[in-house]
Amino acid sequence: MADQLAFALINPYSIAKSRTGGIIGRFMSRTGLELVAARMFGPSAELVERFADLLRRQAGADPAIRGILADYVLRTYAPDPHSGRRRRVLMLLFEGEDAVQRIYRVTGSLRPNLETGETIRDTFGDFILNEDGSPRYIEPAVLVGTDLDATRDTLRLWAEYSERDGGLILDAADLADGSDIQQTLVLIKPDNFRFPSARPGNIIDLFSRSGLRIIGAKVHRMSVEEAEQFYGPVRDVLRSKLARDVSDRAMRALDAEFGMKFPASIRERLGEMLTPHYGDQQFYEIVRFMTGYWPPDCSVEERRQPGKERCLALIYRGPHAIETIRGILGPTDPRKATPGQVRREFGHDIMVNAAHASDSVANAEREMAIIRVEKDLIRPWVEKYYAP
Repeated sequence: MADQLAFALINPYSIAKSRTGGIIGRFMSRTGLELVAARMFGPSAELVERFADLLRRQAGADPAIRGILADYVLRTYAPDPHSGRRRRVLMLLFEGEDAVQRIYRVTGSLRPNLETGETIRDTFGDFILNEDGSPRYIEPAVLVGTDLDATRDTLRLWAEYSERDGGLILDAADLADGSDIQQTLVLIKPDNFRFPSARPGNIIDLFSRSGLRIIGAKVHRMSVEEAEQFYGPVRDVLRSKLARDVSDRAMRALDAEFGMKFPASIRERLGEMLTPHYGDQQFYEIVRFMTGYWPPDCSVEERRQPGKERCLALIYRGPHAIETIRGILGPTDPRKATPGQVRREFGHDIMVNAAHASDSVANAEREMAIIRVEKDLIRPWVEKYYAP
């Protein structure tokens, strides 16, 4: 069976209740599909009305359910009627064989089986009935396509508004205001995407205890050029900070090889000569880890093209966001992190340490300018599979 492109819309209530990580983890670990794009939307009234109308007309679903979902969208997706501020909706795109039905099965029925927790709606959704059987309260957690036609029509509609209504949602209804508000970048690194697992979602779950809001999301394949720019400050540190370690290792090797002790002046000369080269090698390893390419072997064209590896870029916003996120992330070396910190739970070593987070306001601005979370990747993916 040929690959398909499927979607999931994480509803505003699920996002506000910090269920985003759990939902992403379920989709990734239980479908085996590849997460290829993510984008935060703040749907306009126009998009909401057109989406609700589309839901009412979709032929693949029960007419009663269509009406319930359309009313739900009008009520919960639309901008706040009092402030006019938008609500956050996170769109995820998944690619793979039979993707539409895989996403639908993992999502589950609108009437969840509360005894099993087997599907996303079993765990994160609610469907409460009145005594006469009419719905009293509904929270479907996510919205997905019921079949290929519904998926195609929905994605074409949202792609039409992706540039206008998506990106960084700075006017979301549930964002805090104040002089201490910051934005920070988090990268969930490639080691979490080597095979389908709940790891990316579990990491987001740990960050959710910050109380901060995700205002932007993007699946990003970092180019070599971007990686060298992003980690450029690290290169200078590696070329100087490692001098003592490099000279000590070189002296031990010389002592063992020649069976004699060399003077301290030799140690210093070795450090001066070898450290820049060793630092560059360590820098290239970082770039290869993030991109899948060894920089010295890349042509000019290869340096600019998207890398082989992917990460999930998230923008968090709220009071003291940079310090708060760094506290949950933990130190660069996972061995020095404490229980409950991201790198203690999911890191392996100094490089393969699960996630990155900006360490200052200046670096947050610099890194966000490189990654460009606001860039629209939804429309290109939709046009690839569902071009008019």
